[in-house]
Amino acid sequence: MDDRQEAQLVPPEPVESPPAGSAAAATVAVRVRYFAGARAAAGIAEETLRVSPSAAARPVSAADVIRAVLAAHEEPLARVVRACGFLLDGVAVRDEAVPVPDGAEFDVLPPFAGG
Repeated sequence: MDDRQEAQLVPPEPVESPPAGSAAAATVAVRVRYFAGARAAAGIAEETLRVSPSAAARPVSAADVIRAVLAAHEEPLARVVRACGFLLDGVAVRDEAVPVPDGAEFDVLPPFAGG
């Protein structure tokens, strides 16, 4: 028998994911783009926001993104947002309860005139 000891590989300790339904698990990154008067009121053309759901065990919704936008900016943008429409990945948002996936693009569009 050999006196050498066999090297034992110890597997690394697993990194645990946040529990499902926790705020960390449900937080998503959303690229928000501002157009026309919304851009002027926000003072920027676009930004990426980390958005958490308003209620545990629910996905982030369009309403949560709108709340995050308002929390990140001053009153001038809040006045403009009241009249805005929104696009989620290029599709008009008709229901603010629509889920917003991680990496989504959310456009803030004030009313446009012309034709």
